Amino acid sequence: MIRNVCFAAVLATGLIGTCHADIYKCTGPSGHVTYTNQKVPDKGCVLLSKDQPVSTVPGTRPAPKAAGPSPAGFPKVDSDTQKQRDEGRRKILEQELASEEKSLEQAKKELAEQESTRLGDEKNYQRVIDRVQPYKDKVSLHERNIEALKREIGNLR
Repeated sequence: MIRNVCFAAVLATGLIGTCHADIYKCTGPSGHVTYTNQKVPDKGCVLLSKDQPVSTVPGTRPAPKAAGPSPAGFPKVDSDTQKQRDEGRRKILEQELASEEKSLEQAKKELAEQESTRLGDEKNYQRVIDRVQPYKDKVSLHERNIEALKREIGNLR
């Protein structure tokens, strides 16, 4: 709420600087203390003098969880086995990439054939677009797959 008052003051004056607002310290019946810029009648609000600055303290952030030790029965893999697994994964991804590249070339050829062909019942150009769209979708699918495979290969250790 104090920000709104300050923002309105900045807009009204057209200047950027410090804003002033009266700050009240209100103590509720349960002893809960609240600081506000609006005087609440039933909360025993007291105007803080201008000589007493109100300071704020930033909250603490929770410490990030550290990776703890593995449980006693947790399976472990030696580095040679892990390297073999990584090499096998890389080979599989490279084979999939080569297969997708071949499929992309085939899809591009089919698209080019469909774009160059004009059927006799397609006097309306929208029919041509509708007929060719699945071929365009197939090309874009293979392009996205190739992109994803390259990204996956790049993420390998």
